[in-house]
Parts: sequence; C-alpha cells; structure tokens
Amino acid sequence: QVQLVESGGGLVQAGGSLRVSCAASGRTFSDFDMGWFRQAPGKEREFVAAVRRSGSRTYYADSVKGRFTVSIDNAKNTMYLQMNSLKPEDTAVYYCAAGSFGIVPRVSDFSSWGQGTQVTVSS
Repeated sequence: QVQLVESGGGLVQAGGSLRVSCAASGRTFSDFDMGWFRQAPGKEREFVAAVRRSGSRTYYADSVKGRFTVSIDNAKNTMYLQMNSLKPEDTAVYYCAAGSFGIVPRVSDFSSWGQGTQVTVSS
C-alpha cells in the first residue's frame, strides 16, 4: 500500500499558475501508474492527468491539455501538477492517486488516494 499526501493548493486569479504536489510513502512511483483527478462541488470526480509507472507517457484530459503538466521527481518520491492559465472552471479539490490503468485512466482504476487539496480560481 502507498500513502499519498497532496499539498500546494490555494486561491489564484484567473490566468494565474499554481503547482500542486503529491508525496508518496510506503512505496515508490515506479510501482504504479499515477494520476491526478479533481472534484468540484456537486460534480463527479473527473480525470485530469496521468503518467505511466515507466514515466514514458503522460495523459491529459482535453479540458487541461496545453495548460497542465504532470511530472515526477523520483529522488523526492513526489509527483507534481503544474497548472497554468487557470480558469474559474478549474476550481475543485485535486486528488492524486495510484493504480494501474489500461487505455484510458478511470477513477475505478486507482486504488490509493490522497486526501485532496483545494484549488480555487477567482474571476
């Protein structure tokens, strides 16, 4: 089992940038496919970005493609989500997760989750 802890959320104006982090303990990222998901009030949790355990490929939701970048620092056992050109509709609790996915990352493919970090984008 891997323990995940997110940090770095906060309040930012539209057009701004923010980086959220996910620190892992108990296991290393090389053991899992990793993902970022988000959940806005009254909405279902949705996929944002993912990276294969090999680090060879990244995946993004269409809504964030070109604005968000997922990366992993194996030396720090930490995954990052760099978010640029933020929009009010990006406001949500952001979760990192560990698991194994097939062609398309889904919530059900991930078995370990962090507690989430709030990102609020003001207009």
